[in-house]
Amino acid sequence: MTFTSTPPALRLQQISNHLADKNTTASVFESVKEAPADVIFALTSSYKADTYPQKVNLGVGAYRTEEGRPWVLPVVKKADRILVNDENLDHEYLPILGSDAFRKASSKLILGANSKALAEGRVGSAQCISGTGAVYTGAHFLSKHYPIKGAACYISKPTWANHRAIFEGVGIPVLEYPYWDPATKGLDLKGMLGTMQSAPNGSIFLLHPCAHNPTGVDPTPEQWRQIADVMEAKGHFTFFDCAYQGFASGSLDKDAYSVRYFVERGFELFVAQSFSKNFGLYSERAGNLTIVARTPEVKNRVESQIAKAQRAVISNPPAYGSRVVSVVLNDEKLYAEWETNLSTMANRIIDMRKVLYDELTRLGTPGKWNHIVDQIGMFSFTGLTTPQVKVLKEKYHVYLTDNGRISMAGLNSKNVKYFAQAVDDVVRNH
Repeated sequence: MTFTSTPPALRLQQISNHLADKNTTASVFESVKEAPADVIFALTSSYKADTYPQKVNLGVGAYRTEEGRPWVLPVVKKADRILVNDENLDHEYLPILGSDAFRKASSKLILGANSKALAEGRVGSAQCISGTGAVYTGAHFLSKHYPIKGAACYISKPTWANHRAIFEGVGIPVLEYPYWDPATKGLDLKGMLGTMQSAPNGSIFLLHPCAHNPTGVDPTPEQWRQIADVMEAKGHFTFFDCAYQGFASGSLDKDAYSVRYFVERGFELFVAQSFSKNFGLYSERAGNLTIVARTPEVKNRVESQIAKAQRAVISNPPAYGSRVVSVVLNDEKLYAEWETNLSTMANRIIDMRKVLYDELTRLGTPGKWNHIVDQIGMFSFTGLTTPQVKVLKEKYHVYLTDNGRISMAGLNSKNVKYFAQAVDDVVRNH
């Protein structure tokens, strides 16, 4: 028996009647449709199932060493040992908003030790289930408490796929602002500012402070100042999603420039922070939502509502990942070692960009490829078309997303020439 072609009310009655028949095997969820698989995780599954010896995985957003292996940061191993040997450590519940030491250290990390907002007590926070949870927590709060009802959230075109899913999931309309210019393979600043100007006053804009995903294209400091001018003039709300602080350039301060500049300008804003990439804590789901409010009183009220909502969703956050981060951020020597670890990761990716660019130049691959070295962070938006990507997968067993995004961390000295030769072939012949 099928139910999908009938009106909802009649379908419900049909299902009810059908279940009442004790001989039936139908489910109450008979009309549920199967959702499509997540693109990135499906890509990884296809890569793992491939037995071709020269296969290359450039889809996953996780750091890999020169040997193509995951890397547990040395400073994280030290923090692990400290925690294991701590006789006072227990497994009691954390507070609803999470570890106070972790939250304060996280906000200090993104805003800077000398932040005026911190000194004035206007900064709140909530420990979340990594960056994804931080974006969700902020979006959920805005869906309930943002004063402009029906305000849309503008996301960059393109952006991380979860941004749309999260905001639409909490009932906030999602629109796009131009970001990637396919002609220059750089930032479409004119289009971005134009959309900000034409958007209704008080719209929500989700911005990537560094290492834009998926393009790897970041505004310059001067461009950030222009963006802030328009955001301020239009009264838009700024929501930063920061997944790569320190991982992009190797400098924690440089990667936080845009956030700190906006705070110095007096913006109220949210910052979603993830420690998956810059600590390598992918499975531990350590994240934070930093809240910069106009006054300490407003900050307290916002935190109270987030705590109320968080209690109903996760009750309280997990402890281990936040403990690792907190140990490192609150210890001067470990913090310095972490900065060295960050430089190791960032510099390897920067080196791979140069090697790939040099190889494509040596091959004389048609087109300009300077965007490979101009972009920053884990990802590069290559400019390859969907049909070209299809050939890379089927002929060369190179796995990347259909929009041409590659994870630079998946390249190393053993596969970069193979990948460059594959790109050269598809550009010339497909």
